This record gives sequence, structure tokens and C-alpha cells, in this order.
Amino acid sequence: MLFMVISTPRPDHPSQLVASRSAYWDWINPLIEAGQVKSVYARVGRGAVALFDVDSTQTLHRYMNEWSDIIPAHMEVFPLLDVDHAKSFLATQNNGHKGQ
Repeated sequence: MLFMVISTPRPDHPSQLVASRSAYWDWINPLIEAGQVKSVYARVGRGAVALFDVDSTQTLHRYMNEWSDIIPAHMEVFPLLDVDHAKSFLATQNNGHKGQ
């Protein structure tokens, strides 16, 4: 199950969070190595965007809580379909209504 998670940290002074920000990368790197996180990007200014590939919403919930324990943040979650699933679904829709 693919989920894009966008974090917006609390408006603390970034310089006060250097240790937490380093701990975040220490926490997420094993998830990347295990394939649980497909990619992660730091947002310009503050925050991050991560693409999780997990087996359940419970696993995602656990990771989001671990993330929030390191850096408290507002998080937006977007469930995603990979390209093959999206194309497969599209092929089953409106077969008689092409071009509309």
C-alpha cells in the first residue's frame, strides 16, 4: 500500500531541532533500506515528504507516531496507486465511452 506523507513541523526554531532532525534521518534510513520507504525528500525551509510502501494502515500509523515522537508535526496522508494499478483500473472504466 502506497502512501505519501507530507509533514509540516511545529513552528519551533530550526536551530533548536538539530538533534531531532538528525535522529529523524537515523530513524528513516533503515525503513528506506527495508523498502518500507520508497523515497524521502526534505522540504525547502522545513518538513519532509515521504513515500511509504507498507502492508497496512496499522503499519503506517505506527511509523507516523514514531516520526511524530522524533519531530512533532502536522501530517497530511495521501493514499496512492502505482502506475500499473492506475492504468489497469482505467482500462476497466467506460470502455464504450472512449474519447469523452
